[in-house]
Amino acid sequence: MLKHKKILSAALLTVLAGGAAAEGSVTIGGILDAAVRNVHNEGGSAIQSLVSGSNATSRIYFRGEEDLGGGLSAGFWLESGIAVDTGASTGGTQFFDRRATLSLQSRSLGELRLGRDYVPTYTLWSRHDPFTHVGVAGSNNFSSSSQQGPIRSAFGTGPNTTVRASNAVEFLLPAGLGGVEGGLMLAAGEGGTAANGQDKVVGGRIGWQGASFGAHASQVTTSNDLPASGKFKDSLLAVNGTVGGVRLNAAWRQYEQAQSEQTILLLSAIASFGQVDLKASYLQANMKGRVGTRVIDANDATQFGLGAVYNLSKRTALYAQGALIENDGAATFSIPGGTTMLTGGRSTGWEAGVRHNF
Repeated sequence: MLKHKKILSAALLTVLAGGAAAEGSVTIGGILDAAVRNVHNEGGSAIQSLVSGSNATSRIYFRGEEDLGGGLSAGFWLESGIAVDTGASTGGTQFFDRRATLSLQSRSLGELRLGRDYVPTYTLWSRHDPFTHVGVAGSNNFSSSSQQGPIRSAFGTGPNTTVRASNAVEFLLPAGLGGVEGGLMLAAGEGGTAANGQDKVVGGRIGWQGASFGAHASQVTTSNDLPASGKFKDSLLAVNGTVGGVRLNAAWRQYEQAQSEQTILLLSAIASFGQVDLKASYLQANMKGRVGTRVIDANDATQFGLGAVYNLSKRTALYAQGALIENDGAATFSIPGGTTMLTGGRSTGWEAGVRHNF
């Protein structure tokens, strides 16, 4: 990670600000993560691949801050996803797909943040998933539009707001409130389409986090231009605690839309032994109701995940992890990277890789 205290070089300024001068500090950093993966979906053969971002999403970011005096500061954050296996940008034409925000911050009043950012429910959910929503054992396996359910009903197969929202205005509480934290988000649809990720979003989160215990709640409501979709509700409750050096997490998340409902239960643990971190998670996805005339009550699934990380240094780590998904009914939840999934079948996967922070 490179930290600059003075004016950036003219070349970098041209990339970031069209050649305009800047004061304050700018940080250039990121993560590169690559792994070999093996996935076997019931009904097909095993597929081997090289993948990007299994322990942490590969990315590059530019962030800066200027001290305005009197406890006030201004800042920006631009972050783009990278596919290490191909060198491509994960956002395509949306280059800063992960985050693009401009903010004003007060130490006593909080932060006003504008742009594209995580929705409040995901901010809390990802804290309680030891696999940080990525990799073969990530909880993202249960939050996709691949299934007939509320996500697909509300957004089709296009972008959704289970992770991020564009065109957002956020207010975040300041630090130093005795562990209390929270925020509000409003995102304008701007008359656009759900297919282009232009959804109207209203959400918030509140919680308390201490050194050994935390409790949190959040809800996000999304509406878009799909005439038959209705509002999409994303609700979350989560608690965490540390016992004997082991962090234990429990989180409940529910997606609702029209007559369909998907509830996800997450139980997880992470323990550190010197340079080694051991992780485990259990996820249960329960579907309920109907999408149109199609009943989805029986289309449930469970996922088990195990992993280990060996930290070679503060910036570099080796890791290995595996997962098993068991589907019921017509469910086809699967680990990414495999063949077409058999309804009600089993998906297994493992991977081993290296992660480097810079």
